Amino acid sequence: MTPLSPRVAVGPESLADVQAAVRFAAKNGMGIGVRGGGHIVAKQDEEIVVINMRRMRGVSVDPGGRRVRFGGGALWQDVLDAVTPLGLAPMNGSSPTVGATGYMLGGGHSPTLGRSLGWAAEYISALELVTADGQVRRVTAESEPELFFALRGTKGNFGLVTAVDCEVFPVTHIYGGGLWFAGDDIAEVLHTWREWVTEIPDEMSTSVAVQRLPPDPALPQPLRGAFVVHVRVAYNGMAEEGEKQLARLRAIAPTIFDTVGELTYAQAATIHMDPPLPLRYADRSSGLAELTAQTVEALVEFAGPHSDCQLASMEIRHLGGALDRAPRTPDAIPVRGLPFQLFAFGVGPVEQMPALRGQLAEMVDKVRPWADTRRMVSFLSPEEATRPAAMREIYGPELYDRLARIKREYDPANMFRVNHNIEPA
Repeated sequence: MTPLSPRVAVGPESLADVQAAVRFAAKNGMGIGVRGGGHIVAKQDEEIVVINMRRMRGVSVDPGGRRVRFGGGALWQDVLDAVTPLGLAPMNGSSPTVGATGYMLGGGHSPTLGRSLGWAAEYISALELVTADGQVRRVTAESEPELFFALRGTKGNFGLVTAVDCEVFPVTHIYGGGLWFAGDDIAEVLHTWREWVTEIPDEMSTSVAVQRLPPDPALPQPLRGAFVVHVRVAYNGMAEEGEKQLARLRAIAPTIFDTVGELTYAQAATIHMDPPLPLRYADRSSGLAELTAQTVEALVEFAGPHSDCQLASMEIRHLGGALDRAPRTPDAIPVRGLPFQLFAFGVGPVEQMPALRGQLAEMVDKVRPWADTRRMVSFLSPEEATRPAAMREIYGPELYDRLARIKREYDPANMFRVNHNIEPA
C-alpha cells in the first residue's frame, strides 16, 4: 500500500546491525523508516534509511511466568505458534499475518480479549529499543517512566523497537466466529446489533462489517462475490453461555454462512477472516461518540443495497468494557471512553483510488453528527497519519504536547518520522 524509495535499505540480523543503521542515518542527516510486518503506516520520504526487521522475529516463552519475548519483526503468527501449544494466548489482533510490534505500539485492540482484559500495550513489561543516538535501551516503567509512557500508543515515534516483553494469558479456547447475513438485511442487522451491544458482558467482544466480497475461490462458496453483513463475535468464557448471548442475533434473519462455535485460541484468526496477503487499498476511519438509530440509518443509506457504495468493507468495532479502565501503568493510548470505532476501506487498482477515496470521505461526512475526535491510532489512513494537525486532534492538546516534549528529548531531529508522526516540541 505504501511502497518506499529510500536511499538505503537495511535488513539487520542483530541488535548491533540496527545500531549501525541508526548511526549511519544520523551521521548522514537521514530519516528512518521501519518495516515491521505491515502495522505501521508509512509516508513518502526519499531521504531515509529503511530498516526491514523481518530477520529479527524470534520468539521465546517463559510458560511458568506467563511471559513472551518477541523480536521487532515478529508476526502474530510467530507468537501464536510459540505460545498456544503451551496453553497460553497473546492479546493479538484480528490478522495473524501482520507485525506484532507495531500493533502493540499503537495500543493493540484485541477483538478476542480486549473487552475482558483491556489494551494489549497495558501488558508490556519491557521494550528493547535503539534510540536516535544509536544507544540500546531496555525501557520499563521503573527505568524510564516517561519514555515507557510515550512508547505505548504512539506507533514508533521514539526509537526502533527490537524486542517486546509482555504478558500472555491462560486461555486455550474461546467461543466465537462469524454470522454472515445477506446484504439486504443490513438495516435489521445493524439496528439489532446496536441494541444488543448495550446488553452484553465484558467477556463478549464484537464488530460488524458491511462487505462487498470479491469472487475469490479462496472464500467459502456462499461468500464469493456476495454482498453481506458480517457479525463477528468472540466470547471469553463457556460456550454454553456464549450461545445464549447470541440468541438475539440469530433471530434477526437466516444466515448465509455461520462459523460460530468453540475454537482453540490458535484458530482465533478465523473469526474475522482478514485477507492473508497484501492488498492495494484506500481507507478512512472515524471515532463514534454514539451509535444511534439515526447513525444506523445514515450508514444504511450510504452502504445499503440501494447505494452506489463500492467499498470492500465498512466495519464498526464495539469498544468499552476493560478498554475503558484506567491502565495499570500510565500510557499514551488516546481512546479510552470511546464506545465505537468506524473503519472502512476500498480495494482496487491505482486508477480506482480517487473514486474510492471520494466514497470514504462521503462516509466520514455521513457520520459527522455522531463523530468523536478520538480514534484508534492503528486505523489512521496514511494521509491523516502524516498531518500534524490530525495527530494533535486525536491525542488532544495536553497529551500531544507532553509527547512532543518527550520526542524532543529522545529524537530531536525527528529521525523516526516515517510513521504516525509526532513532531518534536
